[in-house]
Order: sequence, then C-alpha cells, then structure tokens
Amino acid sequence: MGWRKWVVVGLVLAVPAAACIILRPDRAIRIATGVVAHNICAKTFVSGLDPQTVFSETIERPGLRRLRTALRFYVDHTAMSVDASAAWMFGSRAVYHEGLGCVLRHGTKEPYILKSDIDALKVPKSPPLLGEIAGPDVVAPSNPALKAALEHAFEERAEPPFRRTKAVVVVHDGKVIAERYASGIGVNTPLLGFSMTKSVINALIGVLTQQGLVTPSMPAPIPEWRGDLRREIEVEHLLRMTTGLALDETNSFSEMVYLQDDMAGFAVKAALVAPPGTRWAYSSPTTQLLARIIRDAAGGPEQSLAFAWRELFNPLGMRDVTLEFDATGTLQGSTNMLASARDWARFGLLFVNDGVVGGKRLLHEDWVDFSAAATLDTDYGAGFWTNRSERESARSRVRSGIPRDAFFAAGDLGQRIMIMPSQRLVVVRLGDSVDPTGDIGGLARLVKEVIAVVGP
Repeated sequence: MGWRKWVVVGLVLAVPAAACIILRPDRAIRIATGVVAHNICAKTFVSGLDPQTVFSETIERPGLRRLRTALRFYVDHTAMSVDASAAWMFGSRAVYHEGLGCVLRHGTKEPYILKSDIDALKVPKSPPLLGEIAGPDVVAPSNPALKAALEHAFEERAEPPFRRTKAVVVVHDGKVIAERYASGIGVNTPLLGFSMTKSVINALIGVLTQQGLVTPSMPAPIPEWRGDLRREIEVEHLLRMTTGLALDETNSFSEMVYLQDDMAGFAVKAALVAPPGTRWAYSSPTTQLLARIIRDAAGGPEQSLAFAWRELFNPLGMRDVTLEFDATGTLQGSTNMLASARDWARFGLLFVNDGVVGGKRLLHEDWVDFSAAATLDTDYGAGFWTNRSERESARSRVRSGIPRDAFFAAGDLGQRIMIMPSQRLVVVRLGDSVDPTGDIGGLARLVKEVIAVVGP
C-alpha cells in the first residue's frame, strides 16, 4: 500500500463518523478543506483579520478538530485566493472578488461573477430612513453596571471550549448605549453572520410581500415542482422549514455549500418525504430556495443584489455589508453574509420597530409577528428562533432572563441578534465560540444585566 493510500485511510478515520456515513470519505474531507478555505478567505480579505489566527480558530470547530494536524492552507495575496488541503490532498480553493466576498472554485468551470458596481449600489438615492445610531467612535458605556456586563461578555474561560467574543453592541431606543470589540476589530469591521443570513432572507421576502410580489401562502414559484406533489409546498413552508423535503441539515448543508456550484439547483431536486406543513427540520437548503425566489422576482443576479441594497440595506443605513453568491450568481441565502456589528444591530432595529423605518413600512404589517410565531411544537419561527414558544428551550431562555417576547437571528459559533420589542432593545453578540450552545448562557447573562440597567 502506497503512502498516499495510508494517508487517505488516516484521514477517513479522522473525519467525524456522521460525515462518513452520509458522504463518501473523500467528499467529507473536501468539505473540511472547503470550510477552511472559505473562512480564511472571507475573514482575511473582507474582515481584514490575520489568516493564521483565523485558521487556528477554524480548526477548533467540531468536525475539524481531528483533522487539524493534516490541514494546511496557503494565502495568495496577489490572486486574492486561499487554498486548503488535508495532507496536500482533497484541496479546496476560495477566491475573493471585490465587494462580493469569496466563492469556492469547483473544478475548472469559471463561476458567474456579478457585474455590479457595488460602490454605486451603496450610494442611496435619498438619506437613510434610519438615522445614525452612534457616532464614529466606539461607544463606551457610562453606567458602571453596563460596563461590567460587557466585561462579563468578553471574559474568557481558562479551558476549552473558548468563547472568543469578537463584538458586542447594545442598542436601546434606537441608539447604541454600549459596545466593545476584540483586538483588531472595530465599528466598521464586517464579520461573518453565518446562519443569521437566513433572517436577512426572511426580511427580503417580507419586502417582496409588502410590495405584493410574493405571499407566504402562495405555492413556491419553483418550475421543477409543478408536475408532482411538491407543487403543494408554499413559501411559508420554506420560511418555516416545514416543506417535508429530504433536506435535513445533517444530510444536505455541507454538501450544498462546499461541494455545489448551483446550491439551489441541488436543493430543488430533493424528494418529498412528508406532507408539507406537518414536519419541521432545520434546513439551510430550504432557505437557499428562498434566495432563488428572490433572484427570480428581482430579475436576475445583479438585480437581486441591487434589490437588497435599495430596499433593505440603504434604508437601514447599513454600510459595511458583503453578500456572497454561489457560482451560478444566486445569493447565498443560508449563510455567509458579512456585516459590521452595528449593521447587524441596525437590521435588528427593523424588527424592533415592527418593520417600519422613518415612517415607512418596509415589511408587511403582520410580518414581524409572523416571523416570531413558533412553528409547530418548536422554538423556531420563520427565519428566526423565538421565545414565543412552549418548547423547553424557549422556556429556559425566559428563565435565564431573556424576555418572553424576544426572538433572534442565530448563526454558527454564537452569532446572535437578540430582538426584544418590549424593552425597545437589540443586543448583538458576534464571535467564534465552539461551545455547543454557541455560548447562549453568556448571551443570556448579558441580556439580563443590560435589562437591569435600562429597565423594562
């Protein structure tokens, strides 16, 4: 047996058992190198972070730890690309494109790169509907108890799993009252939101609903489903992840994001395994189908990006945003949007204010309550997780100090936008926590201590 074959055997044994069961071992390893290549690319070229630090933190993620001695990466600052491999095999490459983030390259086929003038899109035709929430400098809390709350949020454990808090922003009554950032990160640093991107997709569908172009109750406008039972799947089923499709996260997310050029094209092929609306399963590919619906409603890749800036980001005054697209030009709806912590907070304010900004309604009048209402017997709403549920996980969050009416955008490694309408409060926490809960306990403590300061 040659040395390469022995290396492959070793790598296969290192890959988590679940991945080996679901995917061919070589594909599972290529997913791992895809995670490394993309994360380093996005965080190096978009966020401006140190690639070695990013690599060190990335390989501590579940599923990568056992491969960390074999994983390698190389950053080409001239080509603005990142190559990653496992024992010099199963390589993945991510390439950065100005204003569009990073796209993974699969084989020799050139990806579709949007021909948009990003700088022009960021220039609003009228002033933002949402006014300034803070000045140019970091807002240091004036209240000692609020300062202590931020210190607690950044406290690090002596032993793994580490919390690695990167940014915290607290907004009350529309103004930043406290914020703090880790070394090398500032008020304008775009940070990966991972699955918080799903909540942005929710908002874009909400805008389309307000404009009369889409409704939650309409059959999903997906031509491939017109000839079979999948034609019964509605837009709401996609938002609530109750399609009944064989798109459970464990079986589909990694393959879609790290191995497919056409992510929605992968998801659209899934078979129906349960009647729509009867079964909930967390599913990133489901949200990717919504991204394709947005693309088609807007008129194409470039038009979908212009739509997002014109109808959402510019009205909210969001400036430091990067949307990534797959290799076919469809917005990556399930993950990978980057934005500054303040911009994520601005997004949260849209929902605190019931979808109205500067006197203009961006989201349908029922949209916020619709989004926060629990789905079936879960604590998931429509693009958000919610405390408005009888699920024990929701009850536990309420007992820990997070209000009953709260709901939140959530992403891998503890990204959170906690939206609390009754307190007129938004709390953003971004970081790289490998705690299985995403450090939800730390976030609950932060929220409880902030509410103790600002009052009900």
